[in-house]
This record gives sequence, structure tokens and C-alpha cells, in this order.
Amino acid sequence: MSTGGNGDSSKQELIHLIKRFGAYVTFKISNFFPVSLHNLDIRSFGAVAGLAVAIVFTWRLLRAPSGSQRRQQKRQGASSSNPGVTTHSNLSAVPSDACSPSDDSRAQNVVDEFFQPDKPTLGQIVRQKLSEGRKVTCRLLGVILEESIPEELQKQATVRSSVLEVLLEITKFCDLYLMERVLDDESEKRVLVALEEAGVFTSGGLVKDKVLFCSTENGRSSFVRQLEPDWHIDSNPEIVSQLARFIKYQLQVSPYKAERTAANVFSAPSLEQFFGSI
Repeated sequence: MSTGGNGDSSKQELIHLIKRFGAYVTFKISNFFPVSLHNLDIRSFGAVAGLAVAIVFTWRLLRAPSGSQRRQQKRQGASSSNPGVTTHSNLSAVPSDACSPSDDSRAQNVVDEFFQPDKPTLGQIVRQKLSEGRKVTCRLLGVILEESIPEELQKQATVRSSVLEVLLEITKFCDLYLMERVLDDESEKRVLVALEEAGVFTSGGLVKDKVLFCSTENGRSSFVRQLEPDWHIDSNPEIVSQLARFIKYQLQVSPYKAERTAANVFSAPSLEQFFGSI
């Protein structure tokens, strides 16, 4: 009795999985119907072909008998060939239409793979985090550069390698401006050379004219207010606090957990950690 109950339960679970998969397939195919064959590109044809292969594969997987079922069928055949012998296993043989736990497990894995969301790309994460903002201003020290104070720029300027990927993604769809306070012209040159050698200007989204320099912290704040960005990224809490009521969103980069001063101000240990790229 318990064997029959388990078989019915397995069948119901498998039917439920097939219904879920059928609904998913129906939804996917319906997305292609409004588009004529003349308008389908290579990606669309590839998606349809991949979906068809997946359906066939799943159908064959669900139809294939498990190893235990095949062994039971062989044993039943061997027993029936000897009419003089009757075993207890013949009385408790599993019906041919019953589903084993291994079938359910394999079917569940296939369906879960279809329903599991794809991992978003870094570009998608950047756009989502920036709330589709189109203009971004960002200071250099402590965010893009390894150095944290203007005095260090009089000796060297080093672009943080871990931030490059995120920075280039931002330049792909945002109007990005970089800015910093410097103490002399030589510091400006060092910064520009470091950015150029790191490949920041090769992506096409950022040009040297969008790297701004000033001699005071208030000068950087003035730059931001004039540009009116959707996002400003800074490491100076005073600047962030001053701009909170003028700028839509801000990101304060700080190695320590910063206290949130306003609802539109976010914080993270680094720019790349804010976007989850490391």
C-alpha cells in the first residue's frame, strides 16, 4: 500500500513540474510570435533553436526509464520464463508507469535550471545601482587613485587596478567627470599620465577635457553643483554633506563604515565594492 502511495505522490510531483515547465515554454514562445520571420535576427533564431533542443532533451529525459526500473523489468522477464517459480518480488513489482525518485530529481534539476535567473553582468549591475543616472561626477583621490591626499600627487599618481573595470562600465553609458584638488601643475600631469597609461581614455567614454582640477575643496564642490550630476562620488564627508540637498544621489567612499547623513547618500568601502565587482 505504501509503495502505491509513493508512486502516486511521485506522479503528482512530476505532473506539477511538467505544468510549470509548460507554462514557462508557453511564455517564452509567446514572446516570439509578435515578431515576423523577416525581423528575427540571429540571436532570436538561436534562442528558438535552443528552446526547442531543451524541450526535446527534457522530454527524452522524462521518458527514459530509470536503472532500477530496467532491472525490475529484467527480473520480471526472467521470473515469467520459469512458470514453476513464484517469488515475493513479483507480487510487489513496481508498475511500469510509476516514477522513481531519481526521475523526479532529474526532472527537478532540469526545470530549476530553466527557472534560475541568469547572473547579471557588471554593466547591468552598474546601471541598476546608478538608477539609470546619465551624468556622474567623481573625485580621484581615495576613489580612483591609490593616493589619498594632494601632497602624495606631488610624488606619484597610481590608478587602482581593481576599480578600472567598474570605471569603464560607467563611461559606457554615463557622462563621467573626474575631478581633484591639486597643489601644482606637475600633479595634474601625473594624474593625466596615470589615467592614460591605465587605459581610461581608450574606451571612448572619457576624454582628458572631462578631468577637472582645482586648488581648493570648495572648488570641487562648485564643479559638482555647476555640472548638476545624477550621482556624485566622493571620499570627503564634508563635501558629501554640503552637496546632499543639491545632488540627487551620492556615494561616500570610506574604508570605515560611514554614518548615513541623508536618505540620498550611500556609502561603501570602495567604488568596486559598491557595485559588487569584487
